[in-house]
Amino acid sequence: MLFVAFLAFTACSKHEGKKNIAITGIDSTLRPGNDFFKYVNGKWYDSVSIPASQAGVGAYMFMNFPQRIRLQGILDSISQSKNPAGSIAQKVGDFYASGMDTVTIDKRGYAPIKPLLAKIEAISDLPSLMKFVVTEEKVGNSSIIAFGVSPDQKNSSMNIAEIYQTGIGLPDRDYYFKSDSSTVAIQKAYKKYLTTLFQQTGSNAKESEKNADLVYDIDKQLAVSHKTKVELRDVQANYNKMAVTDLVKRHPNIDWNTFLNNLGAQTDSINVCQPAYYDVLNKLLKTIPITNWKIYLKANSLERYADDLSKPFVDASFEYTKVLSGQAVQKSRGEKMASVLDTYLGEALGELYVKKYFSEDAKKRMLILVNNLQKAYAKRIDNLEWMSQSTKQKAKEKLAAMTKKIGYPDKWRDYSMVHIARNTYFENMVSVATAAYQFQLAKLGKPVDKSEWYTTVPTVTAYNNPTANEIVFPAGILQAPYFDNNADDALNYGGIGMVIGHEITHTFDDQGAQYDKDGNLKNWWTKEDYAQFKSRIQQVIDLYSTYTVLGDVHINGAMTVGENTADIAGIAVAYDAFKMTEQGKGNTKIDGFTPDQRFFISIAKIWRVKMKDEFLRLWINNNPHSPPNWRVNGPLMNTTPFYDAFNVQAGDKMFLPKKDRITIW
Repeated sequence: MLFVAFLAFTACSKHEGKKNIAITGIDSTLRPGNDFFKYVNGKWYDSVSIPASQAGVGAYMFMNFPQRIRLQGILDSISQSKNPAGSIAQKVGDFYASGMDTVTIDKRGYAPIKPLLAKIEAISDLPSLMKFVVTEEKVGNSSIIAFGVSPDQKNSSMNIAEIYQTGIGLPDRDYYFKSDSSTVAIQKAYKKYLTTLFQQTGSNAKESEKNADLVYDIDKQLAVSHKTKVELRDVQANYNKMAVTDLVKRHPNIDWNTFLNNLGAQTDSINVCQPAYYDVLNKLLKTIPITNWKIYLKANSLERYADDLSKPFVDASFEYTKVLSGQAVQKSRGEKMASVLDTYLGEALGELYVKKYFSEDAKKRMLILVNNLQKAYAKRIDNLEWMSQSTKQKAKEKLAAMTKKIGYPDKWRDYSMVHIARNTYFENMVSVATAAYQFQLAKLGKPVDKSEWYTTVPTVTAYNNPTANEIVFPAGILQAPYFDNNADDALNYGGIGMVIGHEITHTFDDQGAQYDKDGNLKNWWTKEDYAQFKSRIQQVIDLYSTYTVLGDVHINGAMTVGENTADIAGIAVAYDAFKMTEQGKGNTKIDGFTPDQRFFISIAKIWRVKMKDEFLRLWINNNPHSPPNWRVNGPLMNTTPFYDAFNVQAGDKMFLPKKDRITIW
């Protein structure tokens, strides 16, 4: 019922013997061509309240709140049952129960991390510091080095070691260098958070404040070396495969041989995604005193585990989060634990979720949708005026080779290495984090498992993985408003159809277009065609950079270009696929709306979101997607059939002359 309450914007009505979804809430006093998002969603937006425990409400990522309520129902039930030792049910149920036992957690205070803090105190030199860093890396407590295992971008069938820029506490490097009032408020909140953590572990007020400033200063020195979010979009620049022997010479203070040996990582090369960070780290390891590094590592560890300790630590973490997101009160313990279980035992929980909430019929209909979008995309490629025949052929080969994953994995992850006890929540966290590290490490130097999923089944999301040339739609997103097995084609092609088209387009956006059909970072374009493609990508950057939120805050067109490109083309190809259906070919109205109108209204409904101003500001600074209203209005301004469906005219705010409408795919 909570799920229904949060997403209620439809009602059911009978139409020609079928169950169809009636469209309600349209504000017919507004011209659709002035603000289509508001035309469709304005009544809902003005009447809905954001729950105090959330930063927003509606569809998209905020559907994960009612999802967690669903998951909580599963967890409440299974945790109260008698489950066989070592079974998935026992591990999931007991992990949840241990996290819900706040009496025991509060009684323990910060005792669970006292041994960890003692290890930091025992650090006496650079080798012992690096030994601590690597030991904690193996239990999910990363600090100054971020190590992972991923497919080789230029040999996508094999897994290699990778390291990434890391080491800062604020959301992004830019937060350390901006001086506007909202950013300064976040900087102060972060320092206050650090100060509180030091006080709660025994330091006096003056010393705690001094320590917080010291940590912030180290953060800032590391942040200088970080690439910006726009720079991180350059996939070629993020591929820097280096021999370990060369890294040892380049970074003597890190001592890569010892680091890798202690990790258990047997490799002769590493992809150093952002080399500048590790060059700076190597220098700072010598110029910053060991005593200061110890304070930094203490802060890092306290931040990592604050939400897993007693109430004073959880409260301190929330006070910082509140400034970042505008969330008024903490989430319920049950919601938090549902999120924790989804993060750490996600496939185990997903297996339980699918049994209850996802049908095989839904999976079959979804596959039909995906296949139809794929056919429509091939036709669009054939019809491109700016692309040569040879490049078109390569593009269609890549499209045809795409893997489609729907609903849930064919095989579930093995959690036999995870050990869970009912009364030791912190130790359970360490156990699942350790098992997660070992799961990743076991892939090093091995062929890529193409069946692996990189999201959990209940999550409301979808993704494109360029190194596998695959698109993935977990069961979590395959529900209203995105997909409804009872809905007419107009709503499903406008809803999940746009999402499918969006994910396919990531194969051909500014990043995805640099990978070949096998997922390798390899050029398959003619020089002339790629220049044409880049000029159209620049059009997207330029247009979206003119859009604003919160009065005068501009979208970062360069940061969001991949997602905006996918939105524009996603709608276009979804519309073409819809026109292949019987409903799309006809003009029979349902509840007063033509098929085309229902299609475009569905697009507006899937981005029906209302969020706190603080969260919107966090979004605009960090999220590669445009804010929800521009995920509707932006691409529709470039969609000529939308103009026809709603009689959009010159003088309407969304009107663009036909020559200025962007078509890439």
